Amino acid sequence: MIEAKSLTRRFGSLLAVDRLSFEVEAGEVLGFLGPNGAGKSTSMKMITGYLPPSSGTAVVGGHDIVSDSLAARRLMGYLPEGAPLYGELSVGQFLAFVAGIRGFAGRDARSAVSAAVDRLDLHEVFNQTIDTLSKGFKRRVGLAQAILHDPAVLILDEPTDGLDPNQKHQVRRLIRSMAEDKIIIISTHILEEVEALCSRAMIISRGRIVADATPTELVRRSRYHNAVTLMADRLETAASVLGELDEAREVEIREGRLTVFPSGRGRLYEAISRTLAEEGIEVSEIQLEAGRLDEVFREVTREEAA
Repeated sequence: MIEAKSLTRRFGSLLAVDRLSFEVEAGEVLGFLGPNGAGKSTSMKMITGYLPPSSGTAVVGGHDIVSDSLAARRLMGYLPEGAPLYGELSVGQFLAFVAGIRGFAGRDARSAVSAAVDRLDLHEVFNQTIDTLSKGFKRRVGLAQAILHDPAVLILDEPTDGLDPNQKHQVRRLIRSMAEDKIIIISTHILEEVEALCSRAMIISRGRIVADATPTELVRRSRYHNAVTLMADRLETAASVLGELDEAREVEIREGRLTVFPSGRGRLYEAISRTLAEEGIEVSEIQLEAGRLDEVFREVTREEAA
């Protein structure tokens, strides 16, 4: 378990993280969300022992990050923002170095490096110096060093930053494969990544937790939850007619699409389909919305800023 206890960090007069408290257990993939400057990376740096808290603490696997920092860090793999690496080393040399400082030697070290290279598909750049790699490959090398010792806890700051779509898919598949028996905390700005990877999402704004729920629960907080969005001819006519339905609360036209919001009285989708057919309005696209995570994100962070 990770248990954060009133974690606080000040930089002079700036309060970057404000008494952050939460728990994460094995099998959870926690997504850290928040606008730039919200305190996500600073929180990760404190949990991993990279940055001491101004007050409060965290306990990782029973080890306090302040009083028992080395024992806590042995349990963790950490991919920091920017993936800082030793650019003059080749990928193979760097991962061998990481294996050594993680306590591996001889055959065990070679096996650990080989497994990490396989999982991140780094064979083609294994003998290439890190300085010459693309941003995407550097990110994958950084992730390789984080998982090399098969840690119980993974702290990943923007793990897919700089990756192309195929590489993002590969890394997301890797994270899902490791999620069953590890604690994984991911900071990301990619909201689709939260829905694809995370079992829990925590939104941070101005150093404080403003939402903590499963992605599905957060999506249900969206005003678009159970709304119906469609594209049709005679859009203004469709909006006028559908806005009169008892099942509709209000309508909205945006970017060539009409969204009808539910009143909670009756089945909105069926009522819309029936009414459009009766009016002879041709529909080219229609969908029942689960909700929009980006809209929930904007709303809760805007409320905190206000």
